[in-house]
Amino acid sequence: MPLFAQDDIAARPAARKALSRIQARHEADLAKQVEIAEIPAPTFHEGERARFLEREFRRLGLKNVEIDAKGNVLGWRPGSTDKALVVAAHLDISFAPGVVTKVRKEGARWHGPGLADDSRGLAALLSIADALDHAGISTKRSLLFVANTGEEGLGDLMGVKYLFRESPHRSKLEAFISIDGADPARVTNAGTGVKRYRVTFRGPGGHSWGNFGRPSPSHAMGRAIAKLADIDVPAKPKTTYNVGRVGGGTAVNAIAEESWMEVDLRSESPSELDRIEVKLLEAARTAAEEENRKREASGAKVAMEAKLVGNRPAGETPATSPLVKSAIWAAKATGHTPELRVGSTDSNLPISLGIPAVTLGGGGRADNAHSLDEWFEPADAWKGPQTVLLTILAFDEN
Repeated sequence: MPLFAQDDIAARPAARKALSRIQARHEADLAKQVEIAEIPAPTFHEGERARFLEREFRRLGLKNVEIDAKGNVLGWRPGSTDKALVVAAHLDISFAPGVVTKVRKEGARWHGPGLADDSRGLAALLSIADALDHAGISTKRSLLFVANTGEEGLGDLMGVKYLFRESPHRSKLEAFISIDGADPARVTNAGTGVKRYRVTFRGPGGHSWGNFGRPSPSHAMGRAIAKLADIDVPAKPKTTYNVGRVGGGTAVNAIAEESWMEVDLRSESPSELDRIEVKLLEAARTAAEEENRKREASGAKVAMEAKLVGNRPAGETPATSPLVKSAIWAAKATGHTPELRVGSTDSNLPISLGIPAVTLGGGGRADNAHSLDEWFEPADAWKGPQTVLLTILAFDEN
């Protein structure tokens, strides 16, 4: 059947029933989103939230529900073939253990760390599974619903890397939709390349007064940060760098024995990403050498170690791909003006393997992701899961 048969998919009785179900359950889905958000799930600590999603998958009647070797929650909705479209949202939030995840409402906005990123995606995932079942919709492809681990920070796409590279289901996985972010108009079909480094400087330490003159790991790190901050990068292709975390030392009156920084490098261009990576490593090496020369009389030295702790591959699912066309059509069908985007999401991984993938919004409006001031406005939020559901149905026609 050609892409988007003349009988408008969204007008079919079963599809209308599913779309109406999603809108009718708007308040219930928002309540579920808040319930999910209040379960702490920092990267590498997603277990409690995973068990909650496992129970939800079973409640919705998904088949062969399991938590796999990397903590992903899997639930199947069998189709007429075993080739599968994965529909996923990530479990983890971009905060350290101990963060207060209580959600509060202020006017039209709800506030809470991870409330939109990606508790909204998880709630949308459940809403879609419920609507398909309520409308009795059958699909050609099997649908694998996944609540995955390790999307944020140093998780380095751990959950989807396992799913597509090592999972016993990997040979069945034909395409991938991630629900992440809010805006249903955004169709992220290209992956920003990301490399993350932990750069550590080590030295002999000592008393700040009595051993003054010894090279300092903290001073060397400061030199490296200053050098990195002076690097010019292109606006097109967009390329960025950020020192996100720093640490080290034992006391204000002690020369640090160790100081470290975690650095995030990104680019739409693999070659530009390689270039900024070389610049970072050069800045760190030169900074250690300069600190050692400055304190050469002490006879002591600072050593530098740079460890790659995250590597998200770049790539693109072409705009001509049936999956991207399906997402564009679905966004239009729900009243949006679709916009193709580049981003760093779980879709990076399947795209890098040549598997069609897109990341779609879960609905509503949101901002301040990755901060304690993250907020979410639920007006018309049902249009997010409606758009994803229509994308699923349109893609299944191919």
